[in-house]
Amino acid sequence: MTIHTSRYPAPMGNITAAAQDDALIGLWFDGQKYFPAGTEAWKLTPDYPILAQLRVWLDGYFQGENRAFPGKLAPQGSEFRQEVWRLLLQIPYGQTSSYGAIASQLAATHGKRQFARAIGGAVGHNPISLIIPCHRVLGASGALTGYAGGVDKKKALLRLEGFLP
Repeated sequence: MTIHTSRYPAPMGNITAAAQDDALIGLWFDGQKYFPAGTEAWKLTPDYPILAQLRVWLDGYFQGENRAFPGKLAPQGSEFRQEVWRLLLQIPYGQTSSYGAIASQLAATHGKRQFARAIGGAVGHNPISLIIPCHRVLGASGALTGYAGGVDKKKALLRLEGFLP
């Protein structure tokens, strides 16, 4: 299966996007933690339909627009990670949640305690940054902890969304 890719010059650093079978499978700041290996085999196809949609969405996002991404998302990961990523999608633009709140949501659904470390791993390994808004997850005290793209980018994204002054 061909993985199509494009690059986007974001204000806080270049972004690489990946798509397969008309779905977005990845969106990473270049050089971030957990950036995928083997990208040299990907096909640079910036006009691939979902990547063209993504470019329009990113233009709007970085101009402060709050719109849902109109394309299909297909992040790859375990069922647990998929569940955490679905919860991240529920965090509204310009708002935040915490690892503890996500743990409470999972506990309410499953009737058992979920461990913060596993939740942190799922949030940190989110393959579709920005659209699946892992940057909106804060530490228990409201600290800007852990972001695979770097805390400086997390701060800039939260500032862009109006959460931080």
